[in-house]
Amino acid sequence: MSKHVLAQNQYGKAENRVVTVTRKGNDGAWHEIRDLNVSVALRGEYRDVHLTGDNGNCLPTDTTKNTVYAFAKEHGVASPEAFGILLARHFVTSQPVIHEAQVRIEEYAWERISVPTRKEQHSFVRKGQEVRTAQITYSETTGLQVLSGLKDLTVMNSTNSEFHGFIKDRYTTLQEAYDRILATKVTARWANSAPAADAEHDWDRSYDKVRRHMLEAFAETYSYSLQQTLHAMADRVLDHVPTVNEVRLNLPNKHHFLVDLEPFGLKNDNEVYFAADRMYGLIEGTIHRDGVRPVIATSDWITA
Repeated sequence: MSKHVLAQNQYGKAENRVVTVTRKGNDGAWHEIRDLNVSVALRGEYRDVHLTGDNGNCLPTDTTKNTVYAFAKEHGVASPEAFGILLARHFVTSQPVIHEAQVRIEEYAWERISVPTRKEQHSFVRKGQEVRTAQITYSETTGLQVLSGLKDLTVMNSTNSEFHGFIKDRYTTLQEAYDRILATKVTARWANSAPAADAEHDWDRSYDKVRRHMLEAFAETYSYSLQQTLHAMADRVLDHVPTVNEVRLNLPNKHHFLVDLEPFGLKNDNEVYFAADRMYGLIEGTIHRDGVRPVIATSDWITA
């Protein structure tokens, strides 16, 4: 017997790529697609498999992979959240040794390529760089938790941003800015309230609404710091989406520096910039409703 203590542990099948095609219309010529990357992690009575190699309580990861594909066929994919809820509940309720299941999903969006001369609509092009995310955890003791989100949503304001009045010491070289580009690549996660877990909840509509309010707040906020913009984006979501209790944002400052054109006899009047990809300032924060206990991890998105 080991003298050391087995602490938190989990296992599952990661990054199961599944694409579903739903054919609509009398002739099935109108197609809808969902393109997902699904990861499953299971927690439960796995002491023996770690300490002695006894696999009696171990549901093979290959089985979890097969379940993802079978559920895609049997239930369809109404949304990443709805699909994840079905999977998480299934693993916990179907096997007594599994006490908690976490399903993490990324969705890659596609736009339809419309061809006026063709009635069939089955051609698509990948939509932008934004990736939709969802993390669903179902536990026997704590119930259902649904975290929605997105990543790689790149946004920019070409003006209406300043940064000045900051601390200066002998190592400070940054010049104060009274008109600058503000750009970031948004990673956002938001915790949905219990009513959102209702079977009739429209996850796609909720996602679109949160995304819209974040973008509108980014565009409409005259910014004196990226921290201020972060707060405005999360605050607006909480004001307008009642089923969201908490928002966490990760905003890297995608710096744009004015290029010195004086050697060429030219004046750069906030017109030509160098876009630096690294190093970068990283601004992170969580905003939640008063009285709500935060549940979103403050480090990595995928938690142990």
